[in-house]
Amino acid sequence: MALSILLQKIKELEPESDFTVDLPLITSSSGRRYYAKVGDLSEQEQYLGEVESLKHIVHAAPGLAPRVLVSGTNDEECPYFISEYKDVMPHSSASMTKLATRLATELHVHKSEQGFGFGVPTFCGLTRLENGWFDTWEKCFDALIGSLQEGLEKRGSNVLCEKIASVRKTVIPYLLQPLRVDPVILHGDLWSGNTGVDSTSGEPIVYDPSSFYGHNEADLAIARIFGGFPQTFF
Repeated sequence: MALSILLQKIKELEPESDFTVDLPLITSSSGRRYYAKVGDLSEQEQYLGEVESLKHIVHAAPGLAPRVLVSGTNDEECPYFISEYKDVMPHSSASMTKLATRLATELHVHKSEQGFGFGVPTFCGLTRLENGWFDTWEKCFDALIGSLQEGLEKRGSNVLCEKIASVRKTVIPYLLQPLRVDPVILHGDLWSGNTGVDSTSGEPIVYDPSSFYGHNEADLAIARIFGGFPQTFF
């Protein structure tokens, strides 16, 4: 069933072609290649969040992320999507500088007319972020931290949750309330494992986003963990 919905949808993209399937890669007899995957019923939110994130990134910065071609659910309500396929190579110093430039001049200047936040829940790794729309960066960031707090509470991390509650009550308002920033689109999970170089075009790309509209510097936080990006990025 999972494969049949992918073949049905991809046939609509190229009615005259034949296809070779080696998921997540589907290769057309025309030479075009597609990235395709199907999730479980329980992953509807994850897929919708990723699809919407990719669409918003591509709208703001064409070519910076794979373009989603079709998405939805099959007869069993399992989510799927098909996008452009990208062969990804590691970054060079020059490509990291170019990635930073594209983020600064295209992605992180694309504003939302609805405020801070995002229209659907997203997942940063396994962490579900409720999202929604907010009129200030303070409220949006507080809600993001609130999603983390709720996840920790379910795991019984009481001491840590008390510290988070204190930060939400005092630190976030103190630091963020005075700020006057525009809500711009963010990748949301921008670490070194979610970016590379398109081997065909030689251009930097990003993928696996968990997007929202927020402070233009917010992506720099995750960019510093798990070893961080090289200095040429900053």
